Amino acid sequence: MIDPGELADAFRARFGRPPRVYRAPGRVNLIGEHVDYNDGFVLPIALDRSTWVAAAPRADRTIVVRSREYGETVTIDLDRPTAGPTGEWIDYVRGMATILDETHQTGVASGREGRVKGADLLIASDVPIGAGLSSSAALAVACGYALADLSGASLDLNRLARAAQRAEHEFAGTRCGIMDQMIACHGREGAALFLDTRTLACRWFPLAPAARVVVCNTMVRHELASGEYNARRADCEAGVAVLARAVPSIGALRDATLEQLDAARSRMPERVYRRCRHVITENARVEAAADALDARDLLRFGALMDASHVSLRDDFEVSCPELDTMAEILRTLDGVHGARMTGGGFGGCAVALVDATREASVRREVARRYHAATGLEPDVWVTTAGRGVCTWSLDSAPA
Repeated sequence: MIDPGELADAFRARFGRPPRVYRAPGRVNLIGEHVDYNDGFVLPIALDRSTWVAAAPRADRTIVVRSREYGETVTIDLDRPTAGPTGEWIDYVRGMATILDETHQTGVASGREGRVKGADLLIASDVPIGAGLSSSAALAVACGYALADLSGASLDLNRLARAAQRAEHEFAGTRCGIMDQMIACHGREGAALFLDTRTLACRWFPLAPAARVVVCNTMVRHELASGEYNARRADCEAGVAVLARAVPSIGALRDATLEQLDAARSRMPERVYRRCRHVITENARVEAAADALDARDLLRFGALMDASHVSLRDDFEVSCPELDTMAEILRTLDGVHGARMTGGGFGGCAVALVDATREASVRREVARRYHAATGLEPDVWVTTAGRGVCTWSLDSAPA
């Protein structure tokens, strides 16, 4: 875990002045995968693991960024922005700085006084990178929030989320939806966020005290993930184009029914049909899961998680052998209500809803069996639902 006081001390030693400290969480999505870029519904929680930024303003228009995880220092000149992805972690910081600067989203409609100010940043994170827990959104949101605050502006959180999504699209090259950025901004302690990704309407559902959320990192990351993510989005858009010819009111898969999809099946490739079937059925599962969470019906919620994994594996084809193995092991253990892959896929994490009385035994047994099956040592932990982006005072209380 990151000690914000130690991070502040490290900043002071490197940059010679005291910082403000900010944090934004990673997330684990309980259900609702690959639907946010189809205007669908999702049900994530903010993790108790975060990206932290210690920062202080500069007198010029330069941003100096030091990453503890990557061991690198990068300088960004706000007056000479560079465009396009480089494939490096700095793309997210560069994207946020450029977008906030050029759109004056720091709260001033126009004029140089509304532009982002230079800053020194020291970044540290305990969100596992490449594990499907949205370390990229945590990085973008934390840095964007810090830069806006240091520029003297209060930034609307929905606008911050939109800016972070745009940074992912334009500077990192991933055509993601809005879920990760919204939960990084709007997470609440002890609650899951039911998000309508079309309207950005939010509802929070408290997690049942009798349940625990267990995150299981497979420790694998297949390199094809980014390109395949964009390919899945293209397949969904191709399906919408076919459906809209028959039903013009269909602007996204969120608007389509299974009956409409089945009627159009012969007019689209089988692959596209299966991609669309996943999204349509997943949206229905998310709505049912929210109802189950509200009723504290953990068995029903778990069954929906199991069905989600099958759909992601067979129809959307974004799982991998390690994720399938992890999910299958979890489902055999006493006390596990349901389990599924979470995140973009092709590696990363599975998530399980577990009876609170069996938490310790589930953690031990899934780690043992997964290692026996794969030779890999997984990272398994219980997460609590945390809060969204905030300033952190150095007496350890969020401001």
